[in-house]
Amino acid sequence: MQMNSEFRERQPIGVKNLSVALTRHRLECRQDRTDFLKHGHTTWLPLVRKIKQQISTDPTLITEYPHILGIPEFTRRATQLALGKDSPAIVESRVFGIQTVGCTGAVCLGAELLRSCYCSSSSWSGPILLSSPCDDSLAGTFKAAGIEDVQYYRYWDAESNGVCVENMVHDLENAPEQCVVVLFASGHRPTGAELSQEDWKRVAEVMKRQLFAFFLMSAQGLCSGSLEQDAWPVRHCVSLGLELLCAQSFSHNFGLYGERVGHLLCVLKQNLLAVQSQAEKLVQTLWSCPPMEGARVVATVLNLIPSFTSALVCLGKEPPLFKKITFSFSITQCNSQQVDFLVQKKHIYLLPNGCLNVSAINSRNLDYVAESIHQALSSKL
Repeated sequence: MQMNSEFRERQPIGVKNLSVALTRHRLECRQDRTDFLKHGHTTWLPLVRKIKQQISTDPTLITEYPHILGIPEFTRRATQLALGKDSPAIVESRVFGIQTVGCTGAVCLGAELLRSCYCSSSSWSGPILLSSPCDDSLAGTFKAAGIEDVQYYRYWDAESNGVCVENMVHDLENAPEQCVVVLFASGHRPTGAELSQEDWKRVAEVMKRQLFAFFLMSAQGLCSGSLEQDAWPVRHCVSLGLELLCAQSFSHNFGLYGERVGHLLCVLKQNLLAVQSQAEKLVQTLWSCPPMEGARVVATVLNLIPSFTSALVCLGKEPPLFKKITFSFSITQCNSQQVDFLVQKKHIYLLPNGCLNVSAINSRNLDYVAESIHQALSSKL
């Protein structure tokens, strides 16, 4: 008997994923290529491992649902980590935090809050400015929240192989008022290229012209090796009295990839309780309440901040080969034909824009990867 589906027939969609260099190697087991994961493992800080083991065996911990906005100790510690304990926003009680399901959940909740609470209009729909290039999923997240007007500001300059601050500032200066600008505080995805503090000061001055900052901070402490330096752009904007949102992730810097520990930070001048109550209502429709174990680990570790800082400093020293790379991802400048060559012939998996997940590279496959990329860039394909 033939069965007809009520769903429309559609072509399968190729989903882009920045972890592709890792996941596809897990799925494919072939004899004619180097296995990136055969000898490599996800980095796991000994301090985090120890705390996680202690929590998992603690008989006094209850398994009831947490508060809608998350574990209070976690949100307090995450807020302090981003802003600093002496931040004027904390001292003046104009900040609140929400535990989220990963950084993606933080961006999603932030988008929903902007649509429902930002500006005087009943339903704000943009524009929102993203960097060019940026993670493709960002535009989809904002559009899924009903923010259809997604635009871009220039960030990466292929000719100079770096950030073009002049272009970025020019585009922000010409952005409409009450526009939301998504900024990477550290570890820009997918380029890994960052602004200097002097550049950030220029950007912040432009943001004071009735633009709203939505920061993404997905690997605080890993990009520069300093928790304070990676958070400096956010802290500087707060010191200027700017309102902002900041989506934090604890996957990379804690090694808690499968725990989905995220946090949305909201720094406002007024209407704090009204926005917080709206956030509670939105969380009920998005995920009801967040998972607890990973957040408990983060909160406990952040109580031992000197030990955690020391662990990050040690982690930042290895391997010295990648000191020029500030995050897990890097632009290789391979064109589409060269990317196809690396994927099909060499089984080195990049995104179509040439972005490579360098965390999949280790000492055993480094020569093979380097030779393959050199061959792709120097040969007539």
